[in-house]
Amino acid sequence: MKQPNFNLIPSIKAFTKVTAKNKDLTNKVIQDINFCPHHIEWGQYNLENTSFLGCQFKRDEAFELISRGAFVYPKFKNIPYNPYRAGLYNWQELMEGYHPQNDQSTDLKIYKHFVQHKYNPSVSEALAQRLHDHCIDDALRRILKYNEDGMTEKKVVGFMGGHSTPRNSFFYNETARAAKLAAQKGYFVVTGGGPGIMEAANLGAYMANYSEEQLMDAIEMLADLTFTEPNQPDYLAVNYMVQATNVLEKYPDGTENLAIPTWFYGHEPSNLFATFIAKYFSNSIREDTLLTISLFGLVYAPGSAGTTQEIFQEAAQNHYGTSGYYSPMIFLSKKRYVEDTSIYSVVHQLAQGRAYKDLLFLTDSAELAIDFIVANPPKKVQ
Repeated sequence: MKQPNFNLIPSIKAFTKVTAKNKDLTNKVIQDINFCPHHIEWGQYNLENTSFLGCQFKRDEAFELISRGAFVYPKFKNIPYNPYRAGLYNWQELMEGYHPQNDQSTDLKIYKHFVQHKYNPSVSEALAQRLHDHCIDDALRRILKYNEDGMTEKKVVGFMGGHSTPRNSFFYNETARAAKLAAQKGYFVVTGGGPGIMEAANLGAYMANYSEEQLMDAIEMLADLTFTEPNQPDYLAVNYMVQATNVLEKYPDGTENLAIPTWFYGHEPSNLFATFIAKYFSNSIREDTLLTISLFGLVYAPGSAGTTQEIFQEAAQNHYGTSGYYSPMIFLSKKRYVEDTSIYSVVHQLAQGRAYKDLLFLTDSAELAIDFIVANPPKKVQ
């Protein structure tokens, strides 16, 4: 990810601060601000190469801005999302309109719209999606706070694993415990934002300021599910979301953490335990972003093809140092990564003679996983 765009003005508060002493908006990008309630004397401003993305103006103001050299990008019509949004999502926004028997949530509406245009989007639709994902990029950078060397102020640790891992199973619980420990030690937990292992890690991080007994109580609540058919994954339970909201009501003071889901897998619900949600249309950008920002380590609980892909994608980033840092890779399951597959052995062999070889770790223990991350900070590529 690139450095934050310091020329971006994403709110009326930021606009007022930037222009308090200097009316020069040269090369500035003003994003998603409603100027209608405010009296702005635009004639006082330098508008050379200034861009307004999805802003609202009083009658004739936009024409004045364009006539003075500014670029004014209008809002798109008939789409259920804002391509110019200035911040990340939260679960309350995405789940607005949700009902277990009649899901009219914003999240589902966007997914249904996306599916209609998935293979053959119009130029307008494709542009709107790319602008949306670009704005998510910018909002994410502002939270992570990169320095000039590509290191983030927030110490991000990622958790990967199977989307169908049942609530209250061994590795669901162990992942939640590991994420809780990570958050308690000051790490900023990120996941792919879906169910299973991803939910477990967001939950564990959210519960960082609660006791382990309270975490286990939350997991037991989540696992009290009602199904319409046998052998369904947890996220298809009738009360899957209801139980999550019950946990949030009982334990309302959660610790900040991040989810990066995608509408490409929109049939799987985003979990509710991330306080920030960077949801993308492009799955490839989302995958790369998720791995790239996890500079302080990645924990891989058992998963299937998707998790395997993420392991080798991160191994490639470490192998070539493309993120600017070598990051720890923790394999949380000896059975999965040695006995059932040879994935750990392959990655270990691949790392021979490379700087990241000493950053590979195999364990079944949440405590040992996080201890390894603490003892092995990212190494800068020389």
